[in-house]
Amino acid sequence: MTRTVIRGGLVVTAAEELAADVLIEGEQVVALAASGSSAAESWTADRVIDAAGHYVIPGGVDAHTHMELPFGGTSASDTFETGTRAAAWGGTTTIVDFAVQSVGASLRDGLDAWHAKAQGNCAIDYGFHMILGDVTEGSLKEMDLLVGEGVTSFKLFMAYPGVFYSDDGKILRAMQRGADNGGLIMMHAENGIAIDVLVAQALAAGKTDPRFHGEVRHELLEAEATHRAIRLAQVAGAPLYVVHVSAASALAELVTARDQGLNVFGETCPQYLFLSTDNLAERGADGFEGAKYVCSTPLRPREHQAQLWRGLRTNDLQVVSTDHCPFCFTGQKELGRGDFSKIPNGLPGVENRMDLLHQAVLDGHISRRRWIEIACATPARMFGLYPRKGTIAPGSDADLVVYDPAAVHTVSAATHHMNVDYSAYEGRRLTGRARTVLSRGTVVVDGDSYLGRPGHGRYQPRATCQYLI
Repeated sequence: MTRTVIRGGLVVTAAEELAADVLIEGEQVVALAASGSSAAESWTADRVIDAAGHYVIPGGVDAHTHMELPFGGTSASDTFETGTRAAAWGGTTTIVDFAVQSVGASLRDGLDAWHAKAQGNCAIDYGFHMILGDVTEGSLKEMDLLVGEGVTSFKLFMAYPGVFYSDDGKILRAMQRGADNGGLIMMHAENGIAIDVLVAQALAAGKTDPRFHGEVRHELLEAEATHRAIRLAQVAGAPLYVVHVSAASALAELVTARDQGLNVFGETCPQYLFLSTDNLAERGADGFEGAKYVCSTPLRPREHQAQLWRGLRTNDLQVVSTDHCPFCFTGQKELGRGDFSKIPNGLPGVENRMDLLHQAVLDGHISRRRWIEIACATPARMFGLYPRKGTIAPGSDADLVVYDPAAVHTVSAATHHMNVDYSAYEGRRLTGRARTVLSRGTVVVDGDSYLGRPGHGRYQPRATCQYLI
């Protein structure tokens, strides 16, 4: 069994910061001791990693990704192989992706299909949520079975009629089942029926440019759906996790619910913290540049960002995930030339999240420990992976990042590792970068060298949400 010591770094977890050495045996952390102490100095190891001047942090947990997702007549450009490799480069060591139940098929069929995509291909550990695309008596019963197997969260959509959409009755029934079996209901909260009316009206008026994607998906339709989802969950007695919260008015609904003591949680994403409708309005040389920034929920005007940051500081938003769902500009985003509604919805970001949030620490938006809380510890707790993931403690998996807080780099498609031909953060100068990344004790990234391999990543069955009150 290989013994590794990481020496001389500042260990940063959601709970504390301490100058400590970390002892790893095989795939697990077995001890921490103050740097320079007799205990730490007594450790012998096969490999010593010098972390002087660096942070030692838990590997990131990205609880919202879509590798190889079919959408809009194409599929997300990152495979499980390329996407998990890019995640590792960015200091993320666990993803939770979404298996999809198709209409007329069983949950088992969808889950098996996603296992087939991922197995033997992932560079880092992974788990699955289940998208409920067809709420029936059969699929409701299957929810119980999946929870027992470690698939403990289920996503429903109030958006995308004819694709993923569920009406309020189906949503209520799924929530009632979650209340009984412990499964956490995740909600894409947008009023898709009303949005489709606005889309048709915009196109009929000749409003076809990418910027209209943001205008028709009005923030009040996110707020309305968020309110409705909260009240349906309250009726069902079920917990609720609202994904990719983008609007201040939707956040206000979460704040009200949490103040009432409800089990309601919220996630936002880097794109809503760092990008805005200004990006959607970009025209570029051919007038179509804004298509790169089409995602749903959409980017909002810049003034929403301050409220989202505040929500993260006050814990009314608990998690920052990426909703990583990349489509190349050439050949994929271009499907929507002349009709914004045909632009595949999704942005790349799994490689950038940890660094963008570290920049937020330097910019004074969040504290260093809060960075680790929202990017590592809380997603692990929310989705039943803690303390195996999300922290550095004896018994935890040795998913660790030696992070250089002073490394300056410029984000660019020319240097990133995601399988997509543009970067949503092109030209952004960031301070802080992963130097050495370990997944279950194996070094997968070391400086400018990638040492990982497909198949190292292991499927992670999950317990139920650890935050229910």
